[in-house]
Amino acid sequence: MNTSAKRALIPLGIFLALAALLFYGLQLDPRKIPSPLVDKPAPEFSLPDLKDPNQTLTRDILIGQVSLVNVWASWCPSCRQEHAELMRIAREHGVRVIGFNWKDTRPEALAMLQRYGDPYTVSLYDPDNQAGIDWGIYGAPETFIVDAEGIIRHKRVGPIDAQVWAEEIRPIVARYQGGKP
Repeated sequence: MNTSAKRALIPLGIFLALAALLFYGLQLDPRKIPSPLVDKPAPEFSLPDLKDPNQTLTRDILIGQVSLVNVWASWCPSCRQEHAELMRIAREHGVRVIGFNWKDTRPEALAMLQRYGDPYTVSLYDPDNQAGIDWGIYGAPETFIVDAEGIIRHKRVGPIDAQVWAEEIRPIVARYQGGKP
């Protein structure tokens, strides 16, 4: 094969390599993004309470029982979509749900809770992504399962519905609650 024929095959080789990468990427689930924080202590934070700006909340609120830390915002349609399910989980399963209000305004966040109900034991308020960066948050909704020692055990990207609760979240929560569903 002469040199000009070999050069003509280079674009074909590059195209085939890119097509293979694209095909591989299309097989991946974008909700299963690995988090470097899983099985590590939740990051330290010092944020105001959404409802009481004079109260500062720290990582200490995560100690003592398993928690779902739910990243949400009033501007997020998927957050409104999962809100009823979070209300049900908090009410029927006795799971502590901690809100992480992210890149939002206090009045709009409070209005959403007033309108749709408040599933959160407490809501951290992080309008400037001060702590969100340390948590690796890049969108809402995201939900972290944190065990009673403050260790992140799972990260879910995307809304929680009844199926996600039953098949993905609840079994992990039960494992860290000592088998209690």
